[in-house]
Amino acid sequence: MQGSANLNVMIKTARKAGRALLKDFGEVEALQVSANGPRDFTNKAVAKSEDILRADLENARPNYGFQALSCSVEGTDPTRRWIITPLDGSMNYLHGIPHWAVSIALEHKGEVVSAVTYDPLRDELFWAEKGTGAWLDGRTRLRVSGRIALVECIFATGLPAAAEKYLPAAIKDLVQLLPVCAGVRQSGVPSLDLAHVAAGRFDGFWQRGMKPWEFATGILILREAGGFAEPIRDTQTMLQDGHVIGGSSAIFEKFSKIIRSTD
Repeated sequence: MQGSANLNVMIKTARKAGRALLKDFGEVEALQVSANGPRDFTNKAVAKSEDILRADLENARPNYGFQALSCSVEGTDPTRRWIITPLDGSMNYLHGIPHWAVSIALEHKGEVVSAVTYDPLRDELFWAEKGTGAWLDGRTRLRVSGRIALVECIFATGLPAAAEKYLPAAIKDLVQLLPVCAGVRQSGVPSLDLAHVAAGRFDGFWQRGMKPWEFATGILILREAGGFAEPIRDTQTMLQDGHVIGGSSAIFEKFSKIIRSTD
């Protein structure tokens, strides 16, 4: 499956940034015995990855804006901006855990229209464009799971650390969901969690208080794979509020009812 010119730029750039992170990852693993070594090295790796993303995307589309953890820049074309994550799962990377990704979304008039999530460790590239489906490596079309019984379903989420704002709500969610499902996983990489729901590996995902660059790619990839992605509350907007629930079409109504009952 061939994508648009924008998508081809995104794929090439994500792979380039991913290769740089992968090259440095072995060094981070070796630094685990020191106190500050892994953190300093990870910060440099993230900065290098972001430099690659910004340089290549700006070179290809100099009039587009940018949104990322470190910056928000409005382009001369106010209707389009890149939403980028040079390293989704930075805490995993810091601790030498082999699960992280690079993601690039293209937003047009407030809506994500193209998305790429790249997992360099597995060399898996998930992508989607609005109206053309979701794909793995451009060869396999993604489809959400067809499981219909919650007791057979596995869900993914991100649990807040320490005394963060949404910790009480997350605990309530788990109390309600765990007794009726096959399990809940926390990977620390929202963009990959949503891509894995799109691929049928997970059946649903939810998380509160995220930043747009953590999930922007995932909502489009999931929707184009036949799933649903919505705000947890009807009054919210995902890209502004960062509260997201997504899942396969078969179980979304039952799953979302549980999560929304605790919100």
